[in-house]
Amino acid sequence: MTPTRPPCRLYLITPPVVEDLDAFAAALEAALDAGDVAALQIRLKPATDDQIEAAVRRLAPIAQLRGVAVILNDRPDLAARLGCDGVHVGQGDAPVAEARRLMGRDAMIGVTCHDSRHLAMEAAEAGADYVAFGAFFPTATKDTVHRPDPEILTIWQETMEVPCVAIGGVTVDNAGDLARAGADFVAVSAGVWRHPDGPVTAVRVINLTLGAIAGDR
Repeated sequence: MTPTRPPCRLYLITPPVVEDLDAFAAALEAALDAGDVAALQIRLKPATDDQIEAAVRRLAPIAQLRGVAVILNDRPDLAARLGCDGVHVGQGDAPVAEARRLMGRDAMIGVTCHDSRHLAMEAAEAGADYVAFGAFFPTATKDTVHRPDPEILTIWQETMEVPCVAIGGVTVDNAGDLARAGADFVAVSAGVWRHPDGPVTAVRVINLTLGAIAGDR
């Protein structure tokens, strides 16, 4: 009998620019209290090391107090020094082995794999804890050139055990489609922080959608 996979969960990403850290911290607290969030990726671009450190020190305790894993984008060296739970690396960043060496055996390491199952399998074989496919939809958060079909999530789910994250232009309106296709996590940034009714509403709606899909299985 094939085991039932866990329900798809929300993976929250900060905006690329946070001008008022205290104000954003308050918004983050409210958003995390609004529903289940598996992880918070701190992704600030462009940002100095001092700005990243200030953000991690302000935001990480808010997330970790609520059982939300804190993932730093790109920088395993800073992630290790600042006590993050993990790091997310792109294809041009530190390889998985180097990130693991810097962060230790228990850290969570994720890898951007664009639209490539080959890159994802290489990441999984190297010891990545999750792989990320995307961007599935147009996004203003970052420049993207890859546009995978959601079927890549289905194929990955059927053939591999390493969890997959769907990223790129994910909103309250399309998160459910990616969950149905096979995403273990849906990564959302602007779809939460720029939601017309606010981030609290966005987190609630996404959780309701993911919960309904889990109930249908």
